[in-house]
Amino acid sequence: MEDEQDHPLLVRARRLSEVLLAPAAQRVDQDGLPAAHLDELRASGLLGASAPQAYGGAGVPDAVARDIQEALATGCCTTWFVQAQHQSPLRLLAASDSPAKERLLPELASGRVMAGVAYAHVRSFPRVPVRATADRGGWRFDGTVPWYTGWKLNDVMLLAGIDADDEVVFAFTEAGGQPGLRASEPLRLVAVSSSRTVSLRLDGLWVPPESVVLRVPRERWAVTDLAHASHVSPAVFGVAEAALRLLEETGAEAAATARGLRAELALVRRHAYALADRPEPDHGVPERTALRLRALDLLRTVTTAVVVAGGGRTTGLDHPAQRLARESLFLLVQGQTAPVRRAHLASLAPGPGAAAPP
Repeated sequence: MEDEQDHPLLVRARRLSEVLLAPAAQRVDQDGLPAAHLDELRASGLLGASAPQAYGGAGVPDAVARDIQEALATGCCTTWFVQAQHQSPLRLLAASDSPAKERLLPELASGRVMAGVAYAHVRSFPRVPVRATADRGGWRFDGTVPWYTGWKLNDVMLLAGIDADDEVVFAFTEAGGQPGLRASEPLRLVAVSSSRTVSLRLDGLWVPPESVVLRVPRERWAVTDLAHASHVSPAVFGVAEAALRLLEETGAEAAATARGLRAELALVRRHAYALADRPEPDHGVPERTALRLRALDLLRTVTTAVVVAGGGRTTGLDHPAQRLARESLFLLVQGQTAPVRRAHLASLAPGPGAAAPP
């Protein structure tokens, strides 16, 4: 809708992407995410775009929130990824009735406090990398969080573990050194390596009862998580847009290729976002998953095209084409669940009519 496209926060996100994030994206990839980027996001109000107005947020429609995320990813995938960690805790807290809501939600909505997430490991069930145990009126967490993004960049984390009854326990705790919590050195990743992603070792980390925001049977959570994970991430379209712009600037032949790819991406984007705006019954998951895989395939094609068009110079670390190609690899697995992975692998397998190698 036209009025949604003119929303002040979306206009602000696009401006921030063009003026600050995109010009610095190559430097961020190699040298680290500057605090100034996060400061600008805090000051802009974008971190609380989806938070309820009653708690200091903007309460924007989902379509606007989606476009904001896409605009940030177009400018800098690393900056997008770090601030994206903030959005899930904010939404979960907004929907909860826990005591932590009144205490934390205004802080998250304003950006005074920035949150990260430590719960993707719950998807590995029946393995239980993090065990939650009732202890001293609160909860004790033990185990290993394989991935935690934003270490020393955000302030609190939303941590999850599974208890003896197979319930998932979600709780907020400080994102920093404390008894029972130890972080690794930042992991070296193929892309978004400046996101300060670490692994966390939990050895009796204790969380008070008032910091617990949700307890839910794991099977019920898995259904909701799959419905969410089957959607196309706005970052896929954001990074694709950045690659298309670079492709269009490379020459006439490359620009012709870009036109065809842009038209196809626009169709997939329109369909994916229309599905996202519909209710999420279980029967919609296969259709959304198929669109996610098609969008990822197009992203891979676009970023491959920009490498091919640029020739040998694109293999240098100072060239944005190889950064965008690496970011496309990262987005293949970001937010991936086991059902999505199985569907993706099946889609990549040769068909029965595939030609045998000579």
